[in-house]
Amino acid sequence: MEYRRMGRSGLKVSEICLGTMTFGHGADETEARRMVDMARDHGVNFFDTANTYAGFQSEVFLGKALKNCRREAVVATKFFNPTGPGPNDSGMSRVHIMQAIEDSLRRLDMDHVDLYYIHHVDIQTPLEEMLRALDDLVHQGKVRYIACSNYQAWRLMEALWISDHNGLARFECYQPQYSLAVRDIEQELVPLCQYKGLGIVVWSPLGGGYLSGKYKPGEQTVAGTRSEESWVYPKRYFGANADETLQEVIAIANETGRTPAQIALRWVIEQPSITAAITGARSTAHLENNIQAAAFKLDSAHLKRLNTVSHLKDRYPESMEKNKHERRNSAVKMPSGTPEERMGTRTPPR
Repeated sequence: MEYRRMGRSGLKVSEICLGTMTFGHGADETEARRMVDMARDHGVNFFDTANTYAGFQSEVFLGKALKNCRREAVVATKFFNPTGPGPNDSGMSRVHIMQAIEDSLRRLDMDHVDLYYIHHVDIQTPLEEMLRALDDLVHQGKVRYIACSNYQAWRLMEALWISDHNGLARFECYQPQYSLAVRDIEQELVPLCQYKGLGIVVWSPLGGGYLSGKYKPGEQTVAGTRSEESWVYPKRYFGANADETLQEVIAIANETGRTPAQIALRWVIEQPSITAAITGARSTAHLENNIQAAAFKLDSAHLKRLNTVSHLKDRYPESMEKNKHERRNSAVKMPSGTPEERMGTRTPPR
């Protein structure tokens, strides 16, 4: 297992993060504990949950499973989703943040979380209010680092500017959806995170199971899977080339003796600037398969095939500006001319 720095911070996390959305929804408390133990045995030190997963049970199950090894674990949880019927029971207001962290710490039975995400976008609360509240939690020792998920590039940049300008704790990690079937973040968000030094921890690296080997090209609903249950299956985000991508994943899996899930997960882990990929499972058998993605590397030929088949067409302005550096570089080959000629105010002699 490889351990990577979380952006520019000193925190180190395993390249595979155990996602616990299934804890209490597909995995009971006993199976959840087994999965945590298995993950730790394979070197995983990074665990991801959220306050509303499985009706609040995910945090409870994770806290119990980590009870005797809290110091070695990096625990991330999230806030935003409704936790009750009241008008202040959701979002990123100071009131909700202060309530949400106390409730999460109680369910986890911990005195702090290592990474605290805003789960979704709240357009009704100023970013300054959220960031100052999160900064207070960092100073109180209840949160080590703050982060966000699903933010647009402009909103993330604005939040970073507010933190820098006011001396507040800033986001050290961004959690987006990313897989061979959903590569949208590469145009704006990945360059932004690289430029500002944020870690990138991705959710749904297997496309909600679409790239796991359970599906055949052309299938987007399979009995006994989350697609049949209409449960967090992200097919509406898939690129138009998703079927061709799945076909290539299966082909490379057959060539290498790996499973499609291992190939797809390994591709994500090897992308530039990716800190970790969150993988969840309903059983230790599924988890064992996914964790094996840490045991090998894709060769350059396989990486090239996967990159090519899954590549999305560039959007404007990237489609227009992508190679303009070539135009600038070509200027050194042009005749220098006089200043008047370069300004267009004098016609050079024939």
